[in-house]
Amino acid sequence: MTAVYKDDQEDWLTVCLKYLLFVFNFLFWVGGAAVLGVGIWTLVEKSDYLSLLASSTFVVSAYILILAGGLVVVTGFLGCCAVIREQRSCLSTYFFCLLLIFLIELVAGVLAYVYYQRLSEELKQNLNQTMADNYAQPGREAITLAVDRLQQDFKCCGSNNSRDWTASAYVSSEQAGGRVVPDSCCKTITPRCGRRDHPSNIYKVEGGCITKLEQFLADHLLVIGSVGIGVACLQLAGAVLTACFIYLLYKEEEEEED
Repeated sequence: MTAVYKDDQEDWLTVCLKYLLFVFNFLFWVGGAAVLGVGIWTLVEKSDYLSLLASSTFVVSAYILILAGGLVVVTGFLGCCAVIREQRSCLSTYFFCLLLIFLIELVAGVLAYVYYQRLSEELKQNLNQTMADNYAQPGREAITLAVDRLQQDFKCCGSNNSRDWTASAYVSSEQAGGRVVPDSCCKTITPRCGRRDHPSNIYKVEGGCITKLEQFLADHLLVIGSVGIGVACLQLAGAVLTACFIYLLYKEEEEEED
């Protein structure tokens, strides 16, 4: 009687774990889609700004999330098939895939967090020089477009303030045509509007574009870090469930052989 009760209890546990894994796989797939979406959103949303960054950490974090998200979507399907078939070999493969993706997403989350800590210092050290030395220079079209879009989107002028442009290669050149700031600094862009830097004509924002860009990137990094680490923890829970399910199947196979 005790043996029968024990067998029934193990069968009940196996069924419960099986359905729990189905629920997990659905959440896992949704989480993977979220990770993939956040990675793509990070690269697409105002992607022009990425050319203004001295470090590639921000971009690398986004690409890691896209890779992890794609793997999650595929692995979620593999997990469903493995649970339905109740094959230990498939479940073992699924288990190791979960651990691999867990590590990938953890790396993305940690990279985002580390870069978040040094973001302010990097922008202060590099943004002013990048804008002053490269704006409207030959072969620097991507940076020129990024600066113009940055100033228009965030309604700012110069890295710290509009006076930063006085020391720039652009304003010192004949190409400027007497402008003291680029036309993208103007509240209403008209030809050669950058000749007048009066507050009624151009954006005068406290902290300049550095403050605006720093806040924008910091918000993105927080999302990358939160999603990466959050979904990684979900996968760790799934790996534990999968390991328990494999163990129960192993015990059932041993009992059938006996």
